[in-house]
Amino acid sequence: MALLASIPWEMLAWSLGKTIVIIGVVLGMVSYTVYAERRVSAAIQDRVGPNRTGFPTSLIPGIKKDFSPWLGGLGQPVADALKFILKEDFTPAGVKQFYFWLAPCLAMLPLVSLAFVPFGSTFLGEKMVIADVSVSVLGVFAVTGVGVYAIVLAGWASNSKYPFLGAIRSSSQMIAYELSMGMSIIPILMAQQSMQMSHIVQNQADNGWTLLPLWGAGLSIQSWLLLIPFGISFIVFTISVFAETNRLPFDLPESETELVAGYHTEYSSMKFALFFLGEYTAMIVGSSLIVVFFLGGWHMPFIPDGDGNGGLWFLRDLPHWLLGLINITCFFGKVGVLLVFFIWVRWTLPRFRFDQLMRIGWLYLFEIALGNIFLTAAIIAFTTK
Repeated sequence: MALLASIPWEMLAWSLGKTIVIIGVVLGMVSYTVYAERRVSAAIQDRVGPNRTGFPTSLIPGIKKDFSPWLGGLGQPVADALKFILKEDFTPAGVKQFYFWLAPCLAMLPLVSLAFVPFGSTFLGEKMVIADVSVSVLGVFAVTGVGVYAIVLAGWASNSKYPFLGAIRSSSQMIAYELSMGMSIIPILMAQQSMQMSHIVQNQADNGWTLLPLWGAGLSIQSWLLLIPFGISFIVFTISVFAETNRLPFDLPESETELVAGYHTEYSSMKFALFFLGEYTAMIVGSSLIVVFFLGGWHMPFIPDGDGNGGLWFLRDLPHWLLGLINITCFFGKVGVLLVFFIWVRWTLPRFRFDQLMRIGWLYLFEIALGNIFLTAAIIAFTTK
């Protein structure tokens, strides 16, 4: 009984609840990001897009019509999920079976990195982050870095030439752009003097966003001078996120016109679905990191946090649980806007050649990110009293 009494049940319950919320919200966002991608691509290419698979609302008493054709496609993610579940799970005879099965599981690991991301301020007095550790930035990069193993193992274990070529491309690409991504964040960490993501967001709430220093200490000369290296970091980090998520114009590992489908050519059913989910989850993780490091995280100007601090004075009288929900909505709203930007870029730009892709990573982004660190250090050194 003494052992049971010593267990922090309340903390465990909160952690479990936040984990369920994150998984549920992210999986829902993945499903409807696919739907949004189909609709946006259709609009760009002057097509209709999915508009038939819907919900038979006419079966509900009192409702005479189903959804209109525009809204009819809202049921497409449900149909896709059922298709993946019901399709035959075919494993080719020549594969290395253990690693062939392991690779799709590793593809979903980016979901774990969201445990370190603060997706809100507080709700009912509890911080809206699952693992609020002092080195959460390192935790995110450590987990997301495992994603390359999923692609490499999938390509190698398939024992087929097209997946293997995709795996080789992916390993080269991710090594090149992970360096640029990690180095582009160093100026932010130098200025914030913290590797804890919740502190980075709170500092932006108090002193202005990284790219919008319009209040608090953000009005200082140092903050405005740092906008130059921060803007460079934002550009380098965003480009690196595109490369890390294998999105156009960096989709060389799975380029359909050259490699059939790349590293997941031999996969079907739910194993293919895991790769599909992993790609869109990585997009959500990358968008979340951009929001946390550069766009203020859950904070929105003039809106108080979940404890009623900051913001406009007459909004502080709102219930704190409502303010907490507003902060959470602001975070996922920013992520949603960035996801639309990801989709727009995919259906607008052509694919790089592989030599161009490697040249950008090694000869441009790496040097720019390295020089940006020295620029940030110089600004901090000459403007600190």
